[in-house]
Amino acid sequence: MQIGNKLRELRIAKNLTQEELADRAELSKGFISQVERDLTSPSIATLVDILQCLGTDLKDFFSDTSGDEQIVFHDSDYFEKIDTDLKNKIEWIIPNAQKNMMEPIRLTLEPGGSTYPDNPHEGEEFGYVLQGSITIHLGKKIYKAKKGESFYFTSGSQHYITANGKTGAVLIWISTPPSF
Repeated sequence: MQIGNKLRELRIAKNLTQEELADRAELSKGFISQVERDLTSPSIATLVDILQCLGTDLKDFFSDTSGDEQIVFHDSDYFEKIDTDLKNKIEWIIPNAQKNMMEPIRLTLEPGGSTYPDNPHEGEEFGYVLQGSITIHLGKKIYKAKKGESFYFTSGSQHYITANGKTGAVLIWISTPPSF
C-alpha cells in the first residue's frame, strides 16, 4: 500500500493544503510533502497524529470499508494545538469536521491572548463565549462579548479575537466552510 498517495487523497478530500495539515499536526510542510510522495515514512505516532488531523484513525485508514459515522465525540477524540506566542489553545472538538459544512472549535485564550488575523474569505463565523470576555476585531471595527453572549459575522474582512487582559476567555467558535 502506498500510504503517501492515500494520505494526499484524504487531505485533498478534506480541502486542506499541505501547509494547513502540517500546521495542525505540528509538522513541517516539507515533511508532509515527502510523506505524500512516499519519499519518507512517518512513525506510527506521527501517522496517528496526521490521521487525527484528517478526521480518521489507523483502523479506518487501513480498512477498505467504512463503518458507521461517529456522532458523539469525547475529550480523547479532540485534537489540540497550543500556540505559546499568541497564548491560545485550539481544540478541534469534531475531529473530522473538515469534510463537513461547518467546523467547530473550542478556543481557550490566556489573559491577553489572541488568534492570528484571518484574511477575508467566503463564509460565516459564529461564536459563543463560555468564560471570560473577548474583543472581536472585524476589519477596522471592534466588538466586545462576554460570558453568555454570542457573535456572528460574515468573513468578508480581516478578523481575529483577543481576550480580556485579566481573565482570558473560553469560547466555542464555528466557521463555515471549515477554515481553522
